[in-house]
Amino acid sequence: MAELRPILLVEDSLKDIELVLAALKKNNFANEVVVARDGAEALDYLYRRGKFQSQAGGLPIVMLLDLKMPKVDGLEVLRQIKGDEALKLLPVVMLTSSREEEDLVKSYRLGVNAYVVKPVGFQQFVDAIKQTGMFWAVINEPPPVEPAD
Repeated sequence: MAELRPILLVEDSLKDIELVLAALKKNNFANEVVVARDGAEALDYLYRRGKFQSQAGGLPIVMLLDLKMPKVDGLEVLRQIKGDEALKLLPVVMLTSSREEEDLVKSYRLGVNAYVVKPVGFQQFVDAIKQTGMFWAVINEPPPVEPAD
């Protein structure tokens, strides 16, 4: 059986973090969820820097990435991930409140795998997280933990 890889949630809103965690728990996802509160922390996690330097290697199963964040925004995180040979296979789902066409287009140009607008209602939010998590953590065939060269 394949190793159960974590989901990396990159989100600065405590309310949205709680909603995502509650939605995943309600739908019985067994994957650990690692939370990064901004883009800089997400990059530290992926590059095993700072407080993450002793973590195990390998890519998360998926990154749920907010667009508008302090320090390093979602587009810059996406740009760095997709420009790095060691990280570019990481599936990235932009999970954002932005319905701006410019944000959508920029995200896809930078290589995002999916763009999900956060629903306002609680049940719709739970359903969106369930469907997103189900696809990326269960249905989708992920890249290998350490891609072959």
